[in-house]
Amino acid sequence: METDCTSDDLPVNGVTAPLPAGTRLLHIGPHKTGTTAIQGALFAAKGLLPGHGVVFPAHSRHPMEAALAACARPAMLGDTAPTEKHWTRLLDQVGATGGKTSVISSEFFADAEDDDTIARIVEQLGREGVHVLVTLRPLVRIMPSQWQQYVQNGLRMGYEDWLTHMLRKAPYEQPNPSFWRRHRHDRLVERWARAVGAERITVVVVDDRDREGLMRTFEQLLGLPENLLQPVPDAANRSLTLAETEMLRNLNKEFRGNGLPDELYSKLVRNGAVMHMKNACSPSPEDVKILTPEWAVEAAAEIGAEMAGRIGDLGVRIVGDPGLLSAVPKAPVLDAVPAPRMAPEVAARALYGALAAAAESPGRHTSPAKARTVHQTSSRELMRVLGHRCLKKLRRR
Repeated sequence: METDCTSDDLPVNGVTAPLPAGTRLLHIGPHKTGTTAIQGALFAAKGLLPGHGVVFPAHSRHPMEAALAACARPAMLGDTAPTEKHWTRLLDQVGATGGKTSVISSEFFADAEDDDTIARIVEQLGREGVHVLVTLRPLVRIMPSQWQQYVQNGLRMGYEDWLTHMLRKAPYEQPNPSFWRRHRHDRLVERWARAVGAERITVVVVDDRDREGLMRTFEQLLGLPENLLQPVPDAANRSLTLAETEMLRNLNKEFRGNGLPDELYSKLVRNGAVMHMKNACSPSPEDVKILTPEWAVEAAAEIGAEMAGRIGDLGVRIVGDPGLLSAVPKAPVLDAVPAPRMAPEVAARALYGALAAAAESPGRHTSPAKARTVHQTSSRELMRVLGHRCLKKLRRR
């Protein structure tokens, strides 16, 4: 299929005109730029989209495995490795959309690090019909969110030490080489522009003051009625508080120090303790937030200004205010930074999540807990399964 989607009618910093019918809109993130909210809204409206000439060709909210396979990137710590079948299945779903506009969204496409990989992805999607969408937020807002996300994947380094490595220790690749691959946004846009051309890229600068602005932009790009896309509550995607992150970071130290297998981390920690804690406990106003030191804020703002300038020079279409990428948020006035303290019930929820994950039966016959995620199963039911398994082990002994 060849579709003319040069998007000459997309104005810079204005209302976004719809893309041509049949466009394959590839939303590449990067991480922490509103991707989960958009994916949730698109998936929730999946049944309504075809009536407006749009298809969301995926069987889940986020086709993460397909994107990881396409970019030849590993799975998250302890998870099952993605295979080419995941990517091929998504390509088949995209191909079945016919002349309708399709939306493929995964922040993991931003992890594609070389021109050959990006060119292959674009070609397999149908190069002439591909339009790449990049969503951006200020680096100073991304850094704390990305750090706590890395901690959820096993990182043991504290926030300020991590910032020092990312901002002051050349070549700025340790402990997380993926950070600047994702968040040196000017280079990210440039890599994809080499594959599709600057005229086939739209950069959306997200304004955190307008919580639904990104959804309205997607509606305009896709020619959807206003307010068709609505936020979907997702507690599992919330960021951790400083106390929660520090608890997990210290757990990561113990986990690594004792040489436990990665698969156990995935099951009991990330998809057990952390998932249940996030779903069962909402942050309170008293919780200490992750605060970025002034030196790092200034460094991030300087890099943001440089990136905004380079993106502007690339000739891509820009929606939103690039000046936001270098804005310095007003810092809270504090006599002293309070020590992060975790409420006992939050710690109990985390421990319970790990126990509940351990209670899931690995055998051929699926238990009631196995049929659902941990946070969707009642405490009584999970404790019954856990007790039953412990009793069976004791009897065997």
